Amino acid sequence: MFTGVKVFSATKAKEREEIGENVSRWLKSNQDLEIVDKVVGQSSDNEFHCYSLVIFYKQKGQ
Repeated sequence: MFTGVKVFSATKAKEREEIGENVSRWLKSNQDLEIVDKVVGQSSDNEFHCYSLVIFYKQKGQ
């Protein structure tokens, strides 16, 4: 069971390079949350490559 969802996505090269740091920063600032599941995706077309990370979470102790 989860109570919230956080989505990270990146299409541009600079965004893709920084996505790990953005996820780490969010996790550090939300230590009261328990990650219950995650889904990683990649899609692309002729011009762009998009990465996405979907994090499902709940408050710790719930």
